[in-house]
Amino acid sequence: MFLADRTSASAEHGVPGGPTPVTLEPPRVLAKGKRWGVAWRQRLVIATLIFSDILLAGLVWMAAYALQSVLGEGKLTGVAVATIMPSVAVWVGLRALLGLYPGYGLDPVERLRRNVYSVLAALAILAVFAVGFQVGNLLSRPLLILAFMGLLFAAPVVQYLTQRGMRRVGLWGKPTVLLSYKDTGAQFLDLLEQEWGLGYNPVALFDYDLSPAGGAFEEASYEKVLADACELGRKQGVGTAIFATPYTRREQLARMVSEASDSFRQILIMPNLAGVTTSAVIARDFAGNLAVEMKYNLLDPWARRLKRTLDLFGAVVGGLLISPLLLAIVIAIKLDSPGPAFYGHRRLGTRDGHFLCWKFRTMHVNAEGLLDRYLQGNATLQAEWEQNHKLCNDPRVTRVGRLLRKVSLDELPQLWNVLLGEMSLTGPRPIVDAEVPKYKEDYALYKRIRPGMSGFWQVSGRSDTDYDERVAMDSYYVRNWSVWLDVFILARTVKVVLYGRGAY
Repeated sequence: MFLADRTSASAEHGVPGGPTPVTLEPPRVLAKGKRWGVAWRQRLVIATLIFSDILLAGLVWMAAYALQSVLGEGKLTGVAVATIMPSVAVWVGLRALLGLYPGYGLDPVERLRRNVYSVLAALAILAVFAVGFQVGNLLSRPLLILAFMGLLFAAPVVQYLTQRGMRRVGLWGKPTVLLSYKDTGAQFLDLLEQEWGLGYNPVALFDYDLSPAGGAFEEASYEKVLADACELGRKQGVGTAIFATPYTRREQLARMVSEASDSFRQILIMPNLAGVTTSAVIARDFAGNLAVEMKYNLLDPWARRLKRTLDLFGAVVGGLLISPLLLAIVIAIKLDSPGPAFYGHRRLGTRDGHFLCWKFRTMHVNAEGLLDRYLQGNATLQAEWEQNHKLCNDPRVTRVGRLLRKVSLDELPQLWNVLLGEMSLTGPRPIVDAEVPKYKEDYALYKRIRPGMSGFWQVSGRSDTDYDERVAMDSYYVRNWSVWLDVFILARTVKVVLYGRGAY
């Protein structure tokens, strides 16, 4: 998104100014001047990930057998024992084929999708093996279900923890050279630091000076900066280069990439397509020309039906499981302050429709009067309210309400809205009419989909993000929606609720 901040002048005149290389301090474990050092680190990362998966698989099978014994589902047969090691090998091999070792460049949603595919494919291969060799009666169904369900849920968590551990010792990631403009280069470095899971560790940034020469922008001479980048890449064994220069002329970019291909095995180009592309982008060879195909899943009726099915399943099953908790919260609210336990607020839904968004009451019944008195004569608080429609220290919130908000339990009654089809488990934050102008042209995207109990911005910072960032994240969700993104958001929601970060 930061690539959209460039002015149109640079787009018309190419890359101005002269090259100014700025070299960053290399990672501690990067072997300077030794090409084998980078390759050794790469092998060690892959070996560590494979070892952690094998260890996890062994523990999961042991836990499944122990649970099967507790449930009295029979003993572990010799055929089942003989099946464990091949099934683990098949699972690890499938993960390797799907690019999860080491998985550099994969975002968390794509990692989740490939993890599910690897588990389901391994289970399918095992089923075919059992039928083909007629040993299905000797394999315990509960054991297989418990084991593969354990892999399905535990593998992403273990892989993340393994990557995080390797990052702490300076092992995770591959060295990368970045070529960009001065301002966007610094922003891109911050992005790579925040999204460290992608595995791109910049060892050098080569930027361009964007100051005008003689009152007008001039075409840049890129030979020197590119030569320096290639030389540094050869000396340190860096095999990846990223061109974050979306406003460079096509002809110049083609020459730069062609020359860089002699020194870098992998080259990534950040195009000027911010706000257009989605995660479902596919590169196509269109009669010798590069075409970018984009699929908007929300326009697929079967995808929408699947999303609705998941909503109904989650609302029904989840509502039944937490019904004792819901009753306890109702009692606590009634004991804490007078008034109803539930509160319905008019919000915008799909296609400009309105609905009552239900929550547990977390404020005193005279909340609006308290707010008016609190804001009068306090310009700072008025500015905070106008900007975010929230207050960090809101006097209207009750004692029980503050606790419910901290752990986001106040939104559980919205399961009723999900059942009625007014909301979804995941989606953009439900807004009021007064917030529509702040969405500007993005409101057209917002009203395409049902609002959600949880959403992309809630699991990416919640109330700590400013309003413009919330709008951008809601728009991102609509453009990039997939079942895997919903599953990722729901998983992150559990983590955010447990830590209680950013909620008020």
